[in-house]
Amino acid sequence: MENPKWAACIAREEPIYQRPYEIRSEFWRDYNRLLHSKAYRRLKHKTQVFHAAGNDHICTRIEHVNHVCAVSYTICSYLGLNTELALAIGIGHDIGHAPFGHDGEHILNKLCRQYACGHFYHEGNGLFFADRIELLQNQKGDYSHLNLTYAVRDGIVCHCGEVDQNSIFPREDVVPLSGIDKANALAPFTWEACVVKVSDKISYLGRDLEDAVRLKLLEPSQLEELMMIERRHWGNNMPGSTNTALIHSFVIDLCQHSTPAEGICFSRPCFETISRIKEFNYKYIYSHQRLKYYSAFAEVVINNIFDVCFRTYDRDRAKLLQNIGRQQEVFPKLMQSFLQWLRQYADIGDGANAVFRLDTEEQFARNIVLFISSMSDTFALEMFNELTTF
Repeated sequence: MENPKWAACIAREEPIYQRPYEIRSEFWRDYNRLLHSKAYRRLKHKTQVFHAAGNDHICTRIEHVNHVCAVSYTICSYLGLNTELALAIGIGHDIGHAPFGHDGEHILNKLCRQYACGHFYHEGNGLFFADRIELLQNQKGDYSHLNLTYAVRDGIVCHCGEVDQNSIFPREDVVPLSGIDKANALAPFTWEACVVKVSDKISYLGRDLEDAVRLKLLEPSQLEELMMIERRHWGNNMPGSTNTALIHSFVIDLCQHSTPAEGICFSRPCFETISRIKEFNYKYIYSHQRLKYYSAFAEVVINNIFDVCFRTYDRDRAKLLQNIGRQQEVFPKLMQSFLQWLRQYADIGDGANAVFRLDTEEQFARNIVLFISSMSDTFALEMFNELTTF
């Protein structure tokens, strides 16, 4: 029997071109469209938790995304769900992340409040980038937006893994996704998106622990506390605090206890263990003093890039371009990149396909926030070095 949600799930905002002998499903086409997007590529140089560009073994945002894809695929395969939909949501779920991880997200949101230009959260930004920013070239050489299916777009904007409830169910109603204005505002539309939502948490808890141990951030007493948490749940059958062991245990438990009646859920003991490990991570890892230093540095980088761009503003488009031209003599790389962004997305030409208007300072500030959100850590640092090098 056909899923009553199917037509809504595969709907796109615009008809998508068809190639002869197309062998891919709608969701697999979405997976490939996201795979080829620039936003996905930049994730390899975006922070997950630890900015450690010189250490190849510390998790980056793109590795986290791949973990989420793998975990989601395993769960959906066992539960008889659509694995291609899960992979498409998984690969796209973090394309809206700012540079410098969640610190960057909070800094950009603070700038939004300061300049009265809305707010910033990476789930909504991911949907915005998929819908309005990312461009792909078709077989005729023309560029168009990703134009993803409703189910994948929904999974991106509703993926927030920072949830503390067990038993997640999909919602029934189709809603305008662009109207969602905060993280975790709605349950996802599909079971597959519910799986990705839980897989997000499964994927980062153990990986962050593994990195913290590698970077020697945890004291022996803290590691003993972690072992006690695990021992209370697993007893003598503790899987250990390695990422792979924890992921395996959590995935098996979820697969054994998830049903249409109970939702996507863990057993009560496993859910409590996950909650305790999450509390441990927040207490000893995410609040570590070294990450506070890093957060302060990220704020300096982002605020200074924002300030240099914002100082060019003039409501008159000709004067705005003149201001950018003068700044380009001093900061050529940053201003060239910013001007390219404006020419592509703002109404400084004929404005026919503009994503942003620049009639007010608030609109201009919003434009800069999203410009910065597109940057990788490495590019943002390169721009900051240009600002501070004479």
